[in-house]
Amino acid sequence: MTANDYQLLDFGDGRRLERFGSITLDRPCPAAERFSPIRRELWLQASSRFEGRENERGRWIDQRETPGRWTIAMDALRLELKRTDFGHVGVFPEQAENWAWIRQILSKPMKVLNLFAYTGGSTLAAAAAGAEVVHVDAARNVVAWARRNAELSGLSAAPVRWIVEDALKFIKRELRRGNAYDAVILDPPSYGHGTHGEVWRLTKQLPRLLSLCAELTADRFAFLLLTCHTAGYDAATLRDMTFEAFGAGGDLAARPLAISATDGRQLPSGVVVRLVAKERPPWQSDTFLA
Repeated sequence: MTANDYQLLDFGDGRRLERFGSITLDRPCPAAERFSPIRRELWLQASSRFEGRENERGRWIDQRETPGRWTIAMDALRLELKRTDFGHVGVFPEQAENWAWIRQILSKPMKVLNLFAYTGGSTLAAAAAGAEVVHVDAARNVVAWARRNAELSGLSAAPVRWIVEDALKFIKRELRRGNAYDAVILDPPSYGHGTHGEVWRLTKQLPRLLSLCAELTADRFAFLLLTCHTAGYDAATLRDMTFEAFGAGGDLAARPLAISATDGRQLPSGVVVRLVAKERPPWQSDTFLA
């Protein structure tokens, strides 16, 4: 395995063709609706195809023998993958550039909160850079998956607290306890449920969550990393929302996320917002909205 075990081979007509190690998958992708595939011969080589809409329960149709679980290397991490009933596999490839950024920005030990932390890519990037991390996700099986990724990546002994909890409920409890953090990483879904049926709707609750994150880091803020994949939330909208919550105390930038295909085309993959304390070097990119 190498650090290049992922490739976006082609995309178009509402689907994407990706290589994860030795396994090639054909999956739905709403962001690919306005594009056309250009390497149609490659699609015949897919190991498995997901039938159904993204984020809705469907089924995988194997076209070649495909393992239930397998491991790939991405960035400096090793990650376990498996095909879920909702078309996911346990990694969002567009996050790899954020993992590299996390390693860059963590120049000294920090306490980092990772909300909606999924299978732990950002948690492990921060832990590998020397941070103390609190990893929060509402799905117990997903937190267990993240812990397996820590073991695979040689980080099982890293200072990570693994928490199964609703993100809003956890952050409110941390504030009541007087706990504080240097940084927050969050990748909230458009819609979801907490551990006890709490309903999360990004359109209603993201501003409140960002305000709580600002309160939690008020005395020691170093950075915020926010990613979003919800329709209608572009870079300018999320930048303004972050500014409203955190104020002018940092270098704030936002831009679209994308995955580069092997043919050089860019597949839109959400938005990233980065806010860095002014005394720290800001992220430099002409493509960011300053």
